[in-house]
Amino acid sequence: MEFELSGRSGGVTPVRLSSDGQFISLRFAKADLPSRAFLPIRIDNARFSNLMLRDADGSGELVLSEETEAALRRGSTLGVAWLGEEPLTGSLAGSDRGLVDLRVCGAQAASRPRERMTVEAVERERAQAEARSRALSEAQLAAIQAQTAAAEAQRRQAEEAAERQRRAEAAATERAHMEARQRAYEDERRRAYEDERRRAYARELEEDGRWAPPSGWTRPRYPYDRY
Repeated sequence: MEFELSGRSGGVTPVRLSSDGQFISLRFAKADLPSRAFLPIRIDNARFSNLMLRDADGSGELVLSEETEAALRRGSTLGVAWLGEEPLTGSLAGSDRGLVDLRVCGAQAASRPRERMTVEAVERERAQAEARSRALSEAQLAAIQAQTAAAEAQRRQAEEAAERQRRAEAAATERAHMEARQRAYEDERRRAYEDERRRAYARELEEDGRWAPPSGWTRPRYPYDRY
């Protein structure tokens, strides 16, 4: 809410009342303001001191106390001696209703950023929760995939070990069969050789008619007879 303060010379200085719904401030422009100070204003010639803060743009903000605000609602004239080169005054007609509306509008205006910040905070929290849930799901999926890969690797290793064992057993069985066949072949050759020797010896005896065994003679046993 803007209004004007005027001096005896007729000069006019604009000031502005604003509110965030909690406090009411008198805003003004003045050079070389300190960063903070307590400055007085007069309402119907009654003196009220309030904290002044310098904004980043160099303007000033006089934060009105509850006592000052109550006096503004009841008063009729506002006076500021330090704002210009001469004392300045302004009418407070209708200030009672105006300050109520100012506080309501200020609360509404201030609530919008808060609501927006609340919505943004909720959305940010939701996004973070979704990100955490997605990261957890991805981690669980990666763990399952790693477990599956490890189980598959173990299965392949077991199958490869079983295949090597089967091949080793098959090779051992084949060697045993080959050795058995070789022994059977050698035994067969030895028996055939001994039989051939006996037959040759018998032929020699039959061809030699001068030799006849004595009466009661029996053929001696030879070592190869066991074959």
